[in-house]
This record gives sequence, C-alpha cells and structure tokens, in this order.
Amino acid sequence: MLSRPLPLIRTAFEPGPYTLVMGVINTTPDSFSDGGAHFEPEHAVAAAIRMLDAGAHIIDVGGESTRPGSLPVDTDEELRRTAPVIREIQGLRPDSVISIDTRRSEVAEAALDAGAQIINDVSGFRDDPEMMELALRSGAGLIVMHMLGTPKTMQQEILYDSFPHDIYHFLRERILKLEQAGIAPDKIVIDPGIGFGKTFDQNLVLINRLDFFRDLRKPLCLGASRKAFLGKILDLPTPTERDLGTVAAVTAGILRGADIVRVHDVASAVQACKVADAILRERVSL
Repeated sequence: MLSRPLPLIRTAFEPGPYTLVMGVINTTPDSFSDGGAHFEPEHAVAAAIRMLDAGAHIIDVGGESTRPGSLPVDTDEELRRTAPVIREIQGLRPDSVISIDTRRSEVAEAALDAGAQIINDVSGFRDDPEMMELALRSGAGLIVMHMLGTPKTMQQEILYDSFPHDIYHFLRERILKLEQAGIAPDKIVIDPGIGFGKTFDQNLVLINRLDFFRDLRKPLCLGASRKAFLGKILDLPTPTERDLGTVAAVTAGILRGADIVRVHDVASAVQACKVADAILRERVSL
C-alpha cells in the first residue's frame, strides 16, 4: 500500500512552450550507457542532483538493464537498487519529479511510496497484470513504450508487417486499454521505443517521423541517448562518446514533435532543447 498521497504530476507532463528533459539514472552494474557508474546508491543520488542542477525536469531511475540481450534481475534486487535512491533524491530535493523505469508493479509501488510520481514501463504495461491497477489506484503519470519482444530477444528477429504503422497501432491499442481501465487521458505519455526491437535505419525513421504519432494526442517521449545507431553513424563504439550525436538526435526529434527527451548528459540536452524550442516558436524568449 502507498503510505502517503502522491503529489500531482500535472506539472511534469503539462504541455508548454519548451521541451522537458528527463535525466537517466541507471542503478545497474551493467548499464550500456555508463558501465555501472551509478550502481552505488550515493553515486546515483549525487548524479541525480547534478542533473537537477543542470536543468532536468524529470529524473528517471531504473534498476534493471534493458540493453539488448540483457536478462531480468529478481524483484528484491531491483527494489534494493531503486527505492532507497528515489527516497534520498526526494529528501534532498522535495520538489523533484521522479519516474521509475520498471516492468514490475511491486517495484513501481515501492518507488511511488518512496516519492516517484511517474511509472515508465518499457513493456507498455503488458508484462505485469497488476501494473495497470496500480497506475489507476495511484494516479501516477505513465510512459507507455513500444518494445518488440523482451530485452533478451528484441534485436534477434526484427520483423514488422508495416513500419512505422505497427508501432502506431500498438501505442493506440495501449492508450485505449489504459483509458478503458479508467486511467485519465492526461496521465499518459507515449514512447516509440528507439532501439527496442528496431534496426538502425528504423530508429532514424521513427525520429524523422515522430509527427506521424501526433494524432494519438499524447505527449511524445524520445529516448535516443547514446544508443547503438548513433555509434554506427559516428563510428564510436563507446557509448559515453556519443553525447554530441545525442544532441543532434534530440534536436531532430524536437523539430519533429518530441515533448520529452530522455538523456544521460542533461547539460548538453538542455542547451539543445532551448535552441530547438526557440527555433520552433521563432523567437528567443518564452
């Protein structure tokens, strides 16, 4: 049970004249992006505070690697990695907005109880039948992502009947399912799942055609940061060297309709967002 009422998350997803920046904190020893730099709780909390100071609007905490080929961790370990970190961030920055990146309702509930306000489920709220009920009961914000298969299998056989239409129809079906369950429409954000069961070229299609998803009438989250397709384009096998490439992907995504960008290097993304947003509104000031 949630031990206290949750704060409203409207300010996290409320449409405005600027793009929201979500900073990624992976509390895993095998993160693809940083090699486990945030595995120790004190390192994760310190990194989150630096992200908030750099301008992050949301901090996304995850305790299970979802890189291609990764295996699931047990629930107790995922709980151990995430809830204390979220509680500490909230204690230091009570006004911060935090999302929990998980496919398990037990982990999500503990994270919400610790102070998170958003559930970011890479399975699109399919893996755990209790997750949708928790979402309804808690009033949390939801990020619904498309993934082909599971993290272990998603890059093994990439087949679609029609791309990107299959992604569109999946997201539409999930929106309908959530809203029919009683989830408020303004609680839902959609994410086409860059790198989650897509070829390198398909990732580029999704970024270039983000506006294809606009008539679903939901904010769009783009998670392209440091991913392998950038390494292929730039010939940079080390993920931490791809932050300039990430800035380019972020900028392209914003110009195509992204409302939230999920990144590892918050400072550079904040600058990219400010410039891209100014270009879109064709004036410097808000």
